[in-house]
Amino acid sequence: MTDGEKTRAFDVLVVGGGPVGLSLAIALTRFVPGISLGLLDRRHLSVPQDSRASAIAAGVRHLFEAIGVWPGMADAANPIAAMKITDSGTGDMARPVFLDFAGSAAPGEPFAHMVPNTASAAALLAGIDAVEIIEPGAVAAFKTGPAHAEIVLEDGRALRATLVIAADGGRSTLRHLAGIKTFSHDYRQAGLVTTITHSEPHNDIAYEHFLPAGPFASLPLKGNQSSLVWTEKPQMAQALLAMAPADLAGRIEAAMGSVLGRVEIAEKVQSFPLHLVLAHRFAAPRLALVGDAAHVIHPLAGQGLNLGLRDVAVLTEVLIDALRLGEDFGRMQVLERYEGRRRADTTAMALATDGLNRLFSNDMAPLRALRDFGLSLVDRAAPLKEAFIGQAAGTSGAKLLRGLAP
Repeated sequence: MTDGEKTRAFDVLVVGGGPVGLSLAIALTRFVPGISLGLLDRRHLSVPQDSRASAIAAGVRHLFEAIGVWPGMADAANPIAAMKITDSGTGDMARPVFLDFAGSAAPGEPFAHMVPNTASAAALLAGIDAVEIIEPGAVAAFKTGPAHAEIVLEDGRALRATLVIAADGGRSTLRHLAGIKTFSHDYRQAGLVTTITHSEPHNDIAYEHFLPAGPFASLPLKGNQSSLVWTEKPQMAQALLAMAPADLAGRIEAAMGSVLGRVEIAEKVQSFPLHLVLAHRFAAPRLALVGDAAHVIHPLAGQGLNLGLRDVAVLTEVLIDALRLGEDFGRMQVLERYEGRRRADTTAMALATDGLNRLFSNDMAPLRALRDFGLSLVDRAAPLKEAFIGQAAGTSGAKLLRGLAP
């Protein structure tokens, strides 16, 4: 067998079949007719057994609409009409609201929706009909040449592309093989995630309770259900996981100040270690990083997936613009445009979530008084609150985020 027969070639090769990789593959095949695009994952693509849900900002919903996948997840989506933020100390019985956001991205358009991960995955998998799915395999080597990059898999298969896109997660193999270093920080926190049912309606309101060990958020799902994201110290997280469901439900209800009434646990509780990871570069010759391969942030603002999907919107636009100009879209000069447009947004969000976590994850009375005073000032400043809602909606920047074709 000759080398040409062993090596499969593509215009673009996307490595990673999560929501970011799938969205990018769909966007490029939809807006670049005739593009040869391969998608590789370590496992066969399927809807994951995942009880989590994700906040989908208005701008990302525009992206999903543009690539034709939003109708497949819309019925499972629940709008977030408002967010209430509290700050509580250890043993506090009350949960006074210091900051109350209510608004929309545009008239009649919520600034975000909560979508179960199973629903979004199913909709995205239904949209990859124009994508060539490669038999699963793990990447063993990555090398670049003047006109293409080549990946060698552990089973010996070789894949070649004008541009390779790493969407292979926070521990990205491609990022490592390309020699791209990262800045990382271990928060020494664990994120507990589950779905709860409650006796009182949530009225499409998200609650963020800042507790001494970290933020505790309930995010509205369909019916009297909410997605729970609870940040705790790892040792306490393990103790909570070992509790009987009824006892854990009682702890959750107490932590929430009973704002949603009687609580029951509807899904198995999952736990994840929390880290900050920022790649020093989002691009290398013939390689672009997207999603968690480029950045992993604290989940307290629910913006991790939205950041990755904003990468998709910008990279799609940059590549299409390069093609219109007749450029080689795998050249560093093109990829640096993508990096330049994403670096500031990503760094700002990473710093904001890191700073908020550090500010609120303690129980020092003087600091609590100072931050609560600050929250109350923001709560009285309508223009500032509107700016925060606009940032959360994420409808500026790339055309796809504004509901326009790239």
